[in-house]
Amino acid sequence: MAGRLTEVAAKVGVSEATVSRVLNGRPGVSAATTEAVLTALDVLGYERPTKLRGERAKLVGLVLPELQNPIFPAFADVVGGSLAQEGLTPVLCTHTVGMSEADYIQLLFEQRVSGVLFAGGLYSGKDGAHDHYYRLVERKLPTVLVNAGIDELPFPRVSCDDGVAAEQAVRHLLSLGHTRVGLILGPPDHVPSLRKLDAARASMKVAGLELPDDHIEYTRHSLEGGQAAASRLLGRGVTAVACASDPMALGAIRATRRAGLSVPKDFSVVGYDDSAFMNCTDPPLTTVRQPIEAMGRAAVDLLAGLIAGSPVDPDELLFEPELVVRGSTGPAPVARS
Repeated sequence: MAGRLTEVAAKVGVSEATVSRVLNGRPGVSAATTEAVLTALDVLGYERPTKLRGERAKLVGLVLPELQNPIFPAFADVVGGSLAQEGLTPVLCTHTVGMSEADYIQLLFEQRVSGVLFAGGLYSGKDGAHDHYYRLVERKLPTVLVNAGIDELPFPRVSCDDGVAAEQAVRHLLSLGHTRVGLILGPPDHVPSLRKLDAARASMKVAGLELPDDHIEYTRHSLEGGQAAASRLLGRGVTAVACASDPMALGAIRATRRAGLSVPKDFSVVGYDDSAFMNCTDPPLTTVRQPIEAMGRAAVDLLAGLIAGSPVDPDELLFEPELVVRGSTGPAPVARS
């Protein structure tokens, strides 16, 4: 019982005594706090006390592209806690073989969800399938997108400023004396990656340098994709790379070691996200941190407002990233033959 009280209290952001009062039906707790506690019970998988079992909390679809990249489970945790405080319960949908985003949207319609929050998806790709998003528009279902996407969709968006992130990474590498800087990005039509590319080229130009096409690799946001891309860049004489995700960066470190080189003596690597345990890698990863807690809370606030019927402009809220310098970047090496 004590463990349950502690976990629910932490999820809602109230004291254990308040949770105890709700569970025992004692007075002195507001209706909003009571609903948040009951929703937290649902989210954490605990049974509600029999006398408090009424209608289920309002459901919200939380659609994630994957769970292998640790940034997405971390984001889901932030969003789940924020939704609980709003009296909302997330229905988690992640990529599964045989289930498309369109399939998940139909499933969420059948669950009669009150809204949908996407954190990365096909809307981030210019060449992807977008028709299923317009079904959300037709049904006037409150929807919020996290991460940059195509401009045609009339939903509010919450994004980390990809341009600033790339600028921070490239300027850091330039300050260390690197002139042959490479990029490892997502697919060529990926809007966040295109924003990073534009900003990186601009930063190189300010320094009087170019970012040649053969210093840019497009691949999957995965360790394997980063490893393959970095192997190619190493063969072209690149001495430092800025990656579009932390798993890509870890792949770049692996590629460097398999080439008989070391990080950062021979090759510097910058990641993106600052996901869990990046300070525990060997070497600890220099990366650009996304403010996922602030972004997650903002996304939930927007969605809760839409669900409540409040007017919300379909604008994009841009959050400032932060460069976190660790051990995977160092001075440019002496030119290799």
